Amino acid sequence: MLEINLLRSDRNRIVKALQKRNLPTEKLELVDQVVSKDDLRKSLQTELDQLLNQVNEASKEIGRMFKEGKQDRANELRNMVNETKQRSKQLEEEMKAVKEEIAQLLLDIPNIPHESVPPGSNPEDNEIYKDWTKPFPQLDENALPHWELAEKFNLFDLKLGVKLTGSGFPLYRGHGARLQRALINFFLDQAISAGYEEILPPLLVNEDTARATGQLPDKEGQMYMAERDNLYLIPTAEVPITNIVRGEIIEEAALPLRMAGYTPCFRREAGSYGADVKGLNRVHQFDKVEIVQISHPDRSYETLEEMLGHVSMLLDKLELPYRILRLCGGDLGFTSALTFDFEVYSAAQSKWLEVSSVSNFETYQSNRLMLRFRSQDRKPQLAHTLNGSALALARVVAALLENNQKEDEILMPEVLHNYTGFSSIRI
Repeated sequence: MLEINLLRSDRNRIVKALQKRNLPTEKLELVDQVVSKDDLRKSLQTELDQLLNQVNEASKEIGRMFKEGKQDRANELRNMVNETKQRSKQLEEEMKAVKEEIAQLLLDIPNIPHESVPPGSNPEDNEIYKDWTKPFPQLDENALPHWELAEKFNLFDLKLGVKLTGSGFPLYRGHGARLQRALINFFLDQAISAGYEEILPPLLVNEDTARATGQLPDKEGQMYMAERDNLYLIPTAEVPITNIVRGEIIEEAALPLRMAGYTPCFRREAGSYGADVKGLNRVHQFDKVEIVQISHPDRSYETLEEMLGHVSMLLDKLELPYRILRLCGGDLGFTSALTFDFEVYSAAQSKWLEVSSVSNFETYQSNRLMLRFRSQDRKPQLAHTLNGSALALARVVAALLENNQKEDEILMPEVLHNYTGFSSIRI
């Protein structure tokens, strides 16, 4: 969440930046509401401090009055102290309520877009940051989309997924299951080689964890919940991995922290229908390797470039055509300051499929997390958090199957041969 001091000191710049998100007027007004509520909090705090000072002074005076035999005056002061304590208690309750209101208002204000974020209201307004300039895969006229290839080569089964769970929960089998495992191991090995610590986190998290990274309250409708235990199935490994350092003060010399983890991910993503959700294009459970970095604020955009390079390297090694988009204000995630999406080209569908988002959240998440680092002058300050998909498997699998299909086999990119144990999938 945004820092109150920033809202107060740089109000006009923040409102102007938030306008890039095409927010309704009532959302922009939250900035002034926070400042107004904080003014009230300060006023209550000042009054409370004054009353507590009066109580302290009066308590000293009461003792002196009793020693001097001035019991009537001492009792008057005692009555005044009791009344003051009652008022102090009321003020403390009022302050608690105001602080809760401020906290809720701050949760409803999204992050400030970076100055490089282009204006726009929907995905069509996203900016192509890096385009694909090489030839696209050439398929013959009998080429099949990945869901038909899956049936032909017995790779995954959507109908069995419906039988076991419901729509959007594919069951992988045979070479399809081995391809999943191969990709997970390949992505993890590449992350470890790049200096990331491998993490295997829990798949369910509590409310505090989901709120700290911004899934609550923004994405509550997309998350699956185990209501009896008040736990949420993770939508991405970002949530538990970033929360590892919640409430911590990290020594500056330890930055950046690099962590990576494989997990299944669970997302409702209701309201999507038609060709865009066929096969693996949009599913409710999918596997993903996530990379997370905790960075010094002065170097976080260098870190972002490094992470973009890592994801690009993975796609290059998989020999998949891809492009990178810089998201516009209207398509930017609630907690992100700047996001780049990677899309791979699906030849049989003649469309681009998103396989990764790489984002810098600056201090938005770390303020919720109370995640700080101790600088050289020993004064703790908020760190920057970043994360990215490296990579999400479902659509990567879709593109690999479609782009490498032949009449009676599907070729595997060379980098996966040692992981899969096969160079092609045959009937």
